[in-house]
Amino acid sequence: MLKRLIFAALIAMGAYMSYTARSIDHDPGVLVEAIPNQKKMADATPFAHKGFRVTPLAEFNLDARILGTERYRLDRGAELSPIDLALGWGPMSDSAVISQLSISQSGRFYHWSAATLPIPAQAISSHSANMHMVPADSRIEKKLKRLRKGDVVNLTGYLIRADADDGWHWVSSLTREDSGNGACELVWVKELSVRTSTL
Repeated sequence: MLKRLIFAALIAMGAYMSYTARSIDHDPGVLVEAIPNQKKMADATPFAHKGFRVTPLAEFNLDARILGTERYRLDRGAELSPIDLALGWGPMSDSAVISQLSISQSGRFYHWSAATLPIPAQAISSHSANMHMVPADSRIEKKLKRLRKGDVVNLTGYLIRADADDGWHWVSSLTREDSGNGACELVWVKELSVRTSTL
């Protein structure tokens, strides 16, 4: 009897996880018109967070469609940033474009490929990014971990630099025009809202 109950519980848990992890579909059309907004900060005061010295570099706000989520638990930055979001805006928030791309995340990078480009490669790279999320508190962390592919989110916070006592550091990109190593944003998330599902 106990084995049957455990088996039923495992099945129910698997069904729930599958349901909550499913992506959200949208009709074709641009969902996010605005580009990310940032404002450089002069002489921002560093602060301590989880054993790191965090320095805000720019105020940051964006609306974006989630192209993918990836959790990290074992790398050096996992304590600071437990989840990455691949985000798209402008043409990269349009299902007609995204449906023609293969998108994945691994090793703190976001990758895309296409048999035939739906829009120029430069437009893809300048309207999407992999961003390392640094939750300001446990409330934000829970919200981040409940996000799903297809959600349209608003994030408010800072682009930051993080330094450890042993000299290790992690620095955010400050432009959406770069690509490759060092091109990801490191985002201190103060506020998070979602318009396509309930958190």
